[in-house]
Amino acid sequence: MEAKILQTPLDTAKAFADFMLEQYRENGMLTVALSGGSTPKILFDLLATDYKDKFNWSEIHFYWGDERCVPPTDDDSNFKMTKEHLLNLIRMPEANIHRVLGENDPIEEAERYGQLIESNLPKQEGNPVFDIIILGMGTDGHTASIFPHEIELLDSPKTCEVANHPESGQKRVSLTGPVINAAKSVCFLVTGDNKKEKIKQIFEDHEVAKSYPAYHISPTHGELIWFIDEAAAAQLED
Repeated sequence: MEAKILQTPLDTAKAFADFMLEQYRENGMLTVALSGGSTPKILFDLLATDYKDKFNWSEIHFYWGDERCVPPTDDDSNFKMTKEHLLNLIRMPEANIHRVLGENDPIEEAERYGQLIESNLPKQEGNPVFDIIILGMGTDGHTASIFPHEIELLDSPKTCEVANHPESGQKRVSLTGPVINAAKSVCFLVTGDNKKEKIKQIFEDHEVAKSYPAYHISPTHGELIWFIDEAAAAQLED
């Protein structure tokens, strides 16, 4: 596990964008599972401007690590946010954009999306392998849409599962733990003062952190990198 601590959310997004560009230049093609949230929004704005001409977008395929079960025009949609902040501003072929059909029946869509990923990606030990998976972390320690009350999704044999938000009950389609941990690079983007306690526990208080899904992300063959801003890292010991 590697931690990169940057000064601001923008610096954090830029550090990841540089990492993604480095991976692209090394590999020539990338499959990337995207995340929603405030830091990815900054990242997408950055990719659509400063990095727009540094990638051949026809060589990159975008998937989503999780999605709310809403239409793609809904403000809650991770796809809508990505479309507005990145996809509308770059020249990526439609065939390279693999969205979760959040408007469909959740159970059927989790099955369909899982099969799509399995048919498109190479496998290792039975799991599809992404080049990069971007993850965020909630203030409750959840990641993707694996929440503490459904921590068993970390061990699901399926590629995708239907998850339920603990408060709203909103259904979401999410990658499962084995698929996340099969990626070549798993990258957390975590910023903000409200994440500092969970970050400290995940890095320094393992007994407490065991109840947080984010703590259990540990790639089986790849690398794990935490991109964190100073506010989120404020309680970490030097």
